[in-house]
Amino acid sequence: MKLSFENLKKTDFAILAGVLTVFVILVLAYFGANKFLFKTPVLEEKEVYFSVFFRGVTITDDKSPFKVGDKTFITIRNVPYKKIEIADVQFSPRNTLIADKNGNYQPVIDVSTPSLFDFVVTVKDKAKVTDDGAVVGGNKVKMGIPVILEGQKYKFTGVVSNVQLTDNPEPQPEPQPVPDPVQPVENIGNGR
Repeated sequence: MKLSFENLKKTDFAILAGVLTVFVILVLAYFGANKFLFKTPVLEEKEVYFSVFFRGVTITDDKSPFKVGDKTFITIRNVPYKKIEIADVQFSPRNTLIADKNGNYQPVIDVSTPSLFDFVVTVKDKAKVTDDGAVVGGNKVKMGIPVILEGQKYKFTGVVSNVQLTDNPEPQPEPQPVPDPVQPVENIGNGR
């Protein structure tokens, strides 16, 4: 029996075209052609400092798990990257507002949550700068993206809260001293 194109039906052509299309897509994906077709041009490479904000981290130890100069493994948008250096660490216990006898509100440490802290950890790395921002490890680093920092004793999920593209970053503000624990406030309200 001879095979000829006259014996093939329209469905046979559709199946053959589908198989060829999938084959071409797999070959292009394997060789990374999509990277070359849609690549945004890199303008320059700079050092990037970006801050990661962690709200409500529970720590019962008396020391911060983050230390300036240490390396931490970073995951950006659920894509593991590598270990990068911690450039700055700021943290404060959870605060609440209490009215004084004059009706003014003062922030004080919330003694009902003694192990709850907010952290801002600044890390640094080399970034490729494009028209659309900084790219670290193949991911755009912008405020609001989820980031995981992981060390030997911790793994916390936060969001990027600041990005600085510069060789000489602006100095970070000095950490504020931790206020004394809540002292009893006398004569709150009208005394009833």
